[in-house]
Amino acid sequence: MSATALRQVGRPWRIIFGIGIFAAAIAVLGMIVWQGVTAHGAPDPTQPNTSPTVAFLDIGILVFREGLECILVLAAITASMTGAKRAYRRPVAVGAGVAFGATLITWFIAVRIVDSLSDNMRALDLQAATGLLAVVVLLVIMNWFFHKIYWGGWIRAHNRRRKALLENGGEIAKRSLLWGLILLGFTSLYREGFEVVLFLQSYNLRFGGGVVLKGALLGIALSGMVAVLTFVLQQRLPYRKMLITTGILLGVVLLVMVGEQAQEMQLAHWISTTPIQALVPMIPRWIGMWFSVFPTYETLIAQFIAAVLVIGSYYATRYLGGRPAIPEPVQEAKAQADVALPALSTAERY
Repeated sequence: MSATALRQVGRPWRIIFGIGIFAAAIAVLGMIVWQGVTAHGAPDPTQPNTSPTVAFLDIGILVFREGLECILVLAAITASMTGAKRAYRRPVAVGAGVAFGATLITWFIAVRIVDSLSDNMRALDLQAATGLLAVVVLLVIMNWFFHKIYWGGWIRAHNRRRKALLENGGEIAKRSLLWGLILLGFTSLYREGFEVVLFLQSYNLRFGGGVVLKGALLGIALSGMVAVLTFVLQQRLPYRKMLITTGILLGVVLLVMVGEQAQEMQLAHWISTTPIQALVPMIPRWIGMWFSVFPTYETLIAQFIAAVLVIGSYYATRYLGGRPAIPEPVQEAKAQADVALPALSTAERY
């Protein structure tokens, strides 16, 4: 199929994708307003308060973000697999599929481990511990400096491995080449899946598998739409803008989780609870429900530290040494994808 035909087929999908995102945003805003007006949030800032709806949205955003990163890595890997080498995309896809199955197995193993720990730990202690793990995972995901170095190197390592396999394809056994490509696809997806599994343990402990499943399906559905546009319809999407948007959303999720985690640690008596009397009448109760902002020194200080870490790592990455030490992973993935995807006009790229 020609590039022109692909663009004509892909344009309706892009319109549908945009409409879907807009409708989802309106729905989320409507739910927030409705909850704030009718339920008024949780009146007691020392009690667990996150609603299943908030958890569902948080999970969906996180899964979509990790899925988007996985798609970028896979796009970089398969970019040069055109013409006679197009058949090499299939084992990469097989490896990614196996990784998805391995992620599900890892999920069940992690749940069993957490369940076994619940037999020997107080519920509040276990909830605080798993929540702390989720915050650590999210802080790593939101750490721009770590992400720039580690993830940028992750893309380049996969590209070097791919080039070595394809350049030596005539010298090494066909079976070895096949397994090498499968391993590339596997590692590209499983690393993101493992992070998601760790992150979701806290939500599973508090809300059960039903909420986690719904949120995960939302993130997978959005990731699937991007994957179809990228690999099937071969559309160049504004990956950078999408990563920035999801990054901002995850920043909000991080602040909510940190505030809630500090609250859970107060309940477990890991830290003290010191109310700020002057702020009690100033903070509406629904803000506690949706954003875990409470008039206590411990929760507000924890959220401030988290914000400083994320913003500080961003500026450290941007200005340390006068310029970034490693090119933007998005730019690198795009440069690799430019080799294979049909040539589009500059205006259609972004």
